[in-house]
Amino acid sequence: MSAPLSTARTRAALRASARISGETLLVLALAAVALWVLGRMWSVVWPLVIGLLLTTLTWPLTRYLRRHGWSPALAASAVTVLFLLVTAGVVALIAVPVASQSGELADGVVEGIQRLREWASGPPLNIGDDQITGAFDSATARVQDSAGSLVTTAVSGVSTVVDGVVTAVLAVFLMFFFLKDGPRFLPWLGRQLPGRLATDVPTVAARGWETLGEFVRSQAYVGLLDAVLIGIGLWIVGVPLVLPLAVLTFVAAFVPIVGALFAGFVAVLIALVSNGPADALIVLAIIVAVQQLEGNVFQPMIQSRGLGLHAAVVLLAVTLGGSLAGIVGSLLAVPVAALIGVVWNYLREQLAEPREAQPREPAGTPS
Repeated sequence: MSAPLSTARTRAALRASARISGETLLVLALAAVALWVLGRMWSVVWPLVIGLLLTTLTWPLTRYLRRHGWSPALAASAVTVLFLLVTAGVVALIAVPVASQSGELADGVVEGIQRLREWASGPPLNIGDDQITGAFDSATARVQDSAGSLVTTAVSGVSTVVDGVVTAVLAVFLMFFFLKDGPRFLPWLGRQLPGRLATDVPTVAARGWETLGEFVRSQAYVGLLDAVLIGIGLWIVGVPLVLPLAVLTFVAAFVPIVGALFAGFVAVLIALVSNGPADALIVLAIIVAVQQLEGNVFQPMIQSRGLGLHAAVVLLAVTLGGSLAGIVGSLLAVPVAALIGVVWNYLREQLAEPREAQPREPAGTPS
């Protein structure tokens, strides 16, 4: 027979479990309050986040100019103007080909729909034209019935565009000030905090800045390689809108896993509509090959130091961020997870047991 349970040990275990549960609930409640406050301040926080991401991307050039005698204001101004010019050039490179090939693409879409109707009318579906026409009539009736909601959606869409423009302008201004005054921020912050916080907070902030910069720059390098290789493949196959698709691939690289899937889907869809299923399969094979090359060669080489995150953690973080905040959540999921890892590692360093000093052997003792 097994020994009876100890009443004292059982009560102690229950008290410890209750204390840990209460402390965990308190931490979760504080996290929920922090997220609620963050949501209420999102109109300010979002431009700040974008400004920080842009700063990590443009800081190396600014640092180079400052080290070569440029004043902080002049270096920040030059880099900001260069960034705006590059952004305007990228937008022009996307808009001009799309506008010039929009008619060809529209004809391809119409032809693709006609092919789909012809395929659906044959076996095994055997869907007649009258059924397809009925479906279109039903869809048209639903659109007419929901005209009011469509107007509301259009108005909200215009409001979203305006908010996006305001956010972009604020982010650029914040980037300029971060580039100009960034190195003075941590010393100033240390002077404002009391006691041990004056050391802990600047240290964690500096490590977080390094991690954030590494993430942005490594994703930019990987996205550039993906865009070049996939763009060359699309050009060889003869898919239209090669340059916009290459730029989309580069931008989508900043959203790990999900971004690559989205950019690949768009490229395959354009190839299917414009060139047919054979070329679409070739494009799919090119994208899969480049993504495999990226995951097994590019990222291990470029992210040599790494973010300290397992691939499964990245996937779960992107999924959770997308479910909580859509595209914005997917974009910020990995850097947020990496910053949480920085804080956790620092806490572990501070809470770890100090190692006992090993006794040193007397001088002259034979080994």
